[in-house]
Amino acid sequence: MTGPGSAPDAGARPGFGDFVARARAAGELVVQPRMGMADPLRMRDGLIATRHADAVTVGTLTLDSYTRTGDLAAARRALADGVGLNGYPIATHSTDTTRAVLRGVAGARFPVQVRHGSAKPEHIVRALLAAGLDATEGGPVSYCLPYSRTPLREAVDHWRRSCELLASAAESGARPHLETFGGCLMGQLCPPSLLIAVSVLEALFFRQHGLRGISLSYAQQADPRQDEEALTVLGRLAAELLPDVDHHVVLYAYMGVFPRTPGGARLLLEDAARLAVRAGAARLIVKTTAEAHRIPTVAENVRALETAAAAAADERARQRRTPGDAHALGDPRTPGDPRTAGDPRTPGDPRTAGDPRTPPGPDRTGAEDTGIEAEARALIGAVLALDADVGRALVRAFAAGHLDVPYCLHPDNAGRARSSLGPDGRLHWSSVGSMPIAGLADGGPRPPILGSTGLLSALSHVRRAYDTRASARPPTPPDLPSSAHTPPVPLPRTTSTPRRELGLTTP
Repeated sequence: MTGPGSAPDAGARPGFGDFVARARAAGELVVQPRMGMADPLRMRDGLIATRHADAVTVGTLTLDSYTRTGDLAAARRALADGVGLNGYPIATHSTDTTRAVLRGVAGARFPVQVRHGSAKPEHIVRALLAAGLDATEGGPVSYCLPYSRTPLREAVDHWRRSCELLASAAESGARPHLETFGGCLMGQLCPPSLLIAVSVLEALFFRQHGLRGISLSYAQQADPRQDEEALTVLGRLAAELLPDVDHHVVLYAYMGVFPRTPGGARLLLEDAARLAVRAGAARLIVKTTAEAHRIPTVAENVRALETAAAAAADERARQRRTPGDAHALGDPRTPGDPRTAGDPRTPGDPRTAGDPRTPPGPDRTGAEDTGIEAEARALIGAVLALDADVGRALVRAFAAGHLDVPYCLHPDNAGRARSSLGPDGRLHWSSVGSMPIAGLADGGPRPPILGSTGLLSALSHVRRAYDTRASARPPTPPDLPSSAHTPPVPLPRTTSTPRRELGLTTP
């Protein structure tokens, strides 16, 4: 969504965030694949197929591991020797090659985001800007602690330079966009308050270093009620703390151990799409039925996009049929529609976010409040109180244990916090370590710290639950979205007009 006072500059080219805002205004959920192939022709075909899916889509260039870690010599050798790569080597292919991949496909009607996973992404930002792109993602915490052994202080410095480099694209009329990956830490078993806090803190870091187009991430977990509360809180805090930034919330389909059956995988993706609609997320990153087994094909990615779009449309239709009771036909455990949730307080200094005297804003939807917002505000406030510079504050917060990611083995993570999973899938803190959130939520006694058996069971909870649900349902043809029984759409290799457009705009 667009924050107050953040209307696009009259002379700026429409960008990634503008496309998502138009889709949201039209009542459409933007769906996006993870997709990256080393071969330029295959990468182009993947983008074309994504654009022509029967959904409102944006494209993805997911980069390879050598590019992510900065080992460009290894990427060059792999290309020269014909060795397969697990993504598109944007810093190794020539700029002309990447421009050819994008020509006639990427544009205001179909923006493309570069996804990478790098703690040191300057070379990636330079390459994407040279190719005419201006949207990417990551963050100084979220692409350091889970993905590398780079010292956090170094990652913060690299990300500061990368943000400033990306922000400089505005000088040539672009509207650069950066998505925080902070809401996806560890993929699973990280309680929502910490995901929200890191997502918001990384967004504030981006803003401090010049970005005015930002998306805030959150990864689907194991309990829809908890996820809906978390997404509502994330949207509320973003509106409050980023009032002068074009921003939206992006939901990631479950990032942990995925169902092994096609039916279970489809059900999980459909639930993610329905959650996105109910909770007001503007964009969804999908997973496919191949997730538990291998890298998906382009066709499987397209089917996932169309499955998610169909489920989102069905959820919107349910809400229209049952106004005021949008969940009557959905998950019976899920409370009212939080899309209208808001915090009417005047945005203030973000340092007040963690003030325990600041009550949560009224929730007009009746959605439950289990203390996620209180914990997230306390974490954000404690970090911002450490230093006026958000990057330095993040480094100091991890050194003091004020931020502590459960089960993360990075040397700069304190490693004292632990989480557990209830029988209903709800995440709880078993130990908060030195984080300033003791007693703010879950009034009962803390669950015990998981041993190895309990941890393995928790990691596979979602897989078991969805595979079991799928086994109790009639089989769905493998090539069809479960909510639609029409023949699969062929994947065109042309650049004709996509099936879903959002109105006239500069191509």
